Amino acid sequence: MSGLESNNTSSHHLREAVEPDPFARSIQPHGVLLVLSDSELVVLQVSANIQEYFGVLPQDLLGQPLTRLLDEAAIALIQQSIKRLKHINFNGFNHLNLCISWHQQVFNGMLHRSSDTSIILELEPASVQAETRSLHPYTYVRGAIARLRQIPDLTEFLQLAAIEVRHITGFDRVMVYQFDAQGAGEVVAEAKHGHLSPYLGLHYPATDIPEPVRELYRRGMVRYIPHLKAQSVELIPNKNPTTEQPIDLSLSLLRSVDTCCVEYHHNMEVAALFVIALTQGETLWGLISCHHQTPKTISYEARESCELLAQLVASELANKVNTEELSYLTKLRSLQSEFVQSISQVDDLRQALVHPAPRLLDLVGAQGAAICLDNEITLVGTTPSLEEVRILIEWAEALPTLQSPLFYTDSLPKLYPEAEAFKDSASGLLLLQISKVRRYTILWFRPEVLKTVTWAGDPHSSLHVTTDGSMTLGPRKSFQQWQQIVQSTSLPWKSSELENALDLRSAIVGIVLKQADELTRMNQELERTIQELDSFAYAASHDLKEPLRGIHNFSNLLLKGYSDVLDETGRSRLQTLVRLTRRMESLIDALLRFSRLGQTELHLHSVDLNQSLHQVLEDFPVSRPELRAAIRIPRPLPKASCDPVLIQEVMTNLISNAIKYNDKPEPWIEIGYIDGKDEWTSRQTTEAPSMHSQSYPVDYSTTFYVRDNGIGIRERHFNSIFRLFKRLHEQNLYGGGTGAGLTIAKKIIERHGGQIWVESSYGEGSTFYFTLQ
Repeated sequence: MSGLESNNTSSHHLREAVEPDPFARSIQPHGVLLVLSDSELVVLQVSANIQEYFGVLPQDLLGQPLTRLLDEAAIALIQQSIKRLKHINFNGFNHLNLCISWHQQVFNGMLHRSSDTSIILELEPASVQAETRSLHPYTYVRGAIARLRQIPDLTEFLQLAAIEVRHITGFDRVMVYQFDAQGAGEVVAEAKHGHLSPYLGLHYPATDIPEPVRELYRRGMVRYIPHLKAQSVELIPNKNPTTEQPIDLSLSLLRSVDTCCVEYHHNMEVAALFVIALTQGETLWGLISCHHQTPKTISYEARESCELLAQLVASELANKVNTEELSYLTKLRSLQSEFVQSISQVDDLRQALVHPAPRLLDLVGAQGAAICLDNEITLVGTTPSLEEVRILIEWAEALPTLQSPLFYTDSLPKLYPEAEAFKDSASGLLLLQISKVRRYTILWFRPEVLKTVTWAGDPHSSLHVTTDGSMTLGPRKSFQQWQQIVQSTSLPWKSSELENALDLRSAIVGIVLKQADELTRMNQELERTIQELDSFAYAASHDLKEPLRGIHNFSNLLLKGYSDVLDETGRSRLQTLVRLTRRMESLIDALLRFSRLGQTELHLHSVDLNQSLHQVLEDFPVSRPELRAAIRIPRPLPKASCDPVLIQEVMTNLISNAIKYNDKPEPWIEIGYIDGKDEWTSRQTTEAPSMHSQSYPVDYSTTFYVRDNGIGIRERHFNSIFRLFKRLHEQNLYGGGTGAGLTIAKKIIERHGGQIWVESSYGEGSTFYFTLQ
């Protein structure tokens, strides 16, 4: 069926051949039709057979009020019905039924409003009856409804519906016909005369019932044709005199039959036809189609009974299930419940989704899956390659139709030609988008399944190429079974599987939101604790300084005042005490500085980092004359939004460390920046292979660096060097220090919303990178 998709609308010429003409100028001969003005009920048009039923010439009625034909009681009934029409949707098949007597002849009447607001009155003699039945149709249909409601299985339900309709109508064959998403259909139930060949299970292309006809059926059209080859009856005049246009007969029950339709059914050996639409809401589910090999009339009451039965069938479709489907649905629900419960109890969502692997696949009956969480893709089962999946996700995300969180197809290569290369693993695709912002996506795959579809005749035989190269549609001449091998197609996704996928999304969203709430609560608690610790550290360090000064001062007084009394050991111990108090004061100052950073408000504005760097380098010879190195600045630094005082402190710490931890005879320091992903990529290819890296920027924003040719850092220390008071060397080496400089630099960078990390090759030098938000 899917192979015919492109042929359904191949050209404008093709559509012209299959569209029903709503402005047909004729009707079937088993009734009469009158077109009336809305207000005065003046006869504007009339079918040419009016004399046959009423003994009045058409010319004698045209331009005359309807009272010329019908009595006051009938006119009053029609006027009352017209008032009710005002409350009815004009686009639907909302006919008002009438029973009109004329000279002891009873007519069944149907009244509706045309698109040009004219009133269309159709009259059909009630004496037209089918063969006598033992029960009145209304009586029989009550029993049929009771029998149908007792059947839970969908297949059995539809089969009994076909049997009941055949019993009411007496037609040779009654079929229940179901449409697929492409407009093609399949006979899913059939009741027939024993000598007829079965149509059950046969497929029909979408061109057999073109889209315009399906639209009329969707709106509720009932088609009754008692004699397909009966001579049609013209309307007089052929145009509505008030509009000078043909009247719109699309809602007319008596509308004549298109010649293409006549020939099509003649080729099926059908002479009479009765079709009722089965709709679910706004969707055309299928048809109940009745065929008879000879002309056949059925009473108006029998047709109404069948319509009532069809309404029951349509309303019950959603409540009936295939027994096998019900068992599968129960299994899916059980899997879903267990799966959701398990993933709600773990912290790592990815691991919960993929372990054990079959569970995620069984959830929708797939053979492979790909889980994309924050751009990291994990493959499970039989899938395309990682790169093929990555490109497939990018293609799907760019689809204009991907508005809902669910996208599925059982024929991916037809939509995405590149999938032909991996159709063995992914002819079917079900994509569930959980979050666009975080790029949380799950893809399920199904392999190609070669499928044999049995058609009622060659589905392509109705398409004909004319001499000018255009394509037209004509009636098919053969309905002998014709088989087609469908390739690049998987088993179709069932509605229960799609619902399971959507339910999984809802569960994951709920779990993630719950975890986010918990994380928010923990972060708030952590932030409060950090603030309390900062306050405590500040208070404690501030309070410690006073007794420490006392110890320092008294130790110096003892050295000065009692130096001659103390021996060498005593003096040495006092000098050690003084040195330790200085060391302790430096540590307390560092702790004070670190605690203040958590409480200090940032003063952000656009800063020329070249001026900040110039100020730092200018201060070094004065404040740290012992630190000497060659400074390299490859290009001017860009401006950045930051706190200038704090960023100068970061530069000071990084540059002083680069000078201090350098044992080369000619030390140098390079200060620069890297801008964007392309520059990062090019640098990665040119870096020395021995250079080790802690991490890389997530968004490839502007990254600043301070590089040196110093002693380097071993990889195992890349994280620990940023801990407070952490030193990698003894106190007396490389000029000492508190071990707080990098910790303070890290906190400043993080206060700016950035990152700081190191790359280093031991013995050759280090590069410290940092970003600012």
